[in-house]
Amino acid sequence: MLPADPPAFFSENVLGLGVPSNVAQCGQDLSAWAVMLVAMTTERSDQHSERTDLIDTLAKHRSFLRQTVKGLTDEQAAVRTTTSELCLGGLIKHVSLVEQGWADFIEQGAPANGAAADEETTAVHAAGFRMSEGDTLADLLDRYDQAARRTDDLVTELPSLDDSHPLPEAPWFEPGARWSARRVILHILAETAQHAGHADIIRESLDGAKTMG
Repeated sequence: MLPADPPAFFSENVLGLGVPSNVAQCGQDLSAWAVMLVAMTTERSDQHSERTDLIDTLAKHRSFLRQTVKGLTDEQAAVRTTTSELCLGGLIKHVSLVEQGWADFIEQGAPANGAAADEETTAVHAAGFRMSEGDTLADLLDRYDQAARRTDDLVTELPSLDDSHPLPEAPWFEPGARWSARRVILHILAETAQHAGHADIIRESLDGAKTMG
């Protein structure tokens, strides 16, 4: 049985986890509270570990992408070095827009990333892969940093990564599907890693530089 005045160590740790002080003073079995304490601490530790892993892995693949434009001029960043329409500055621009759109989805739900594939929206999407007149590599990288910070803040601060929204209606989404914040973050991670690979090929074609190897 718990004593009327529990030891300071036990009381402080129970109260630190949000258990009311009167509970700590009740005649409850100490082993039951010990089990609860372990379970609550383990759950918090697991959540912290998952969020840290997501942020660290995102940072790793973002750094690979950023490395592909290191030391380039605006002109070089806009060059198409393969038969693809892609250029390095355009990829930075696209991935930044992707993060912004999915962050909006996490916070607000649809219509982020869910427009009909008509001529106008297709043209807007294609423009997101190009450096437009007036775009500079420095500005694109700055916008990318802002988008990345917002995503990282969401991973850190969301009450639960299980919170979800219905996906917007679009030909590329399964009808009626929902994505949790966790699923969205994993999608951002996959998109970043994929385009970092694209960028590595473009940079090597430009001047022989490679992110790895």
